[in-house]
Amino acid sequence: MGFMDRVSSNLRLMLQRPPRQQYAALCYRFKKKQGLLEVLVATSRDTGRWVIPKGWPMTGKKAHQVAEREAFEEVGVKGQVEKEPLGFYHYRKMLDNGLKIPVRVQVHALEVTDCLKSFPEKGSRTLEWVSCEEAALRVNEPELKILFLQFAERMQPHIPPQPTKAAS
Repeated sequence: MGFMDRVSSNLRLMLQRPPRQQYAALCYRFKKKQGLLEVLVATSRDTGRWVIPKGWPMTGKKAHQVAEREAFEEVGVKGQVEKEPLGFYHYRKMLDNGLKIPVRVQVHALEVTDCLKSFPEKGSRTLEWVSCEEAALRVNEPELKILFLQFAERMQPHIPPQPTKAAS
């Protein structure tokens, strides 16, 4: 590709409206003994920043199915994904050529039922189960921070109450 073709292509990408679309999974579970809500965050392969699994649209797959597939490929989890999105966040994706493009990410909740020992991107990311509050502190995108905190509020009624010791 010649210089002018690259400039033209880059200009088209920069001016592209609306932003490119991705689909993500907010993977969660309840810790068995304590009943605490935990979410899964992972480092990105390129910059090492904390993210949730996400990817581009796939032919023949609906948004929630893409989110479910990315959760399997990137962080090795399976579970029940919600068809309705939790919400959206935006970020700027760095392309291989150095250009940054705007991306809108549609996020679907995925209740994890199985953590796999082997998956496509195993070993290329660090994975950690953390509270929603901790996840909000780790991620860079302000709208994703808010989604984690809103998700914690939404899930509060689902967290089993902790047994209290009877007074002697």
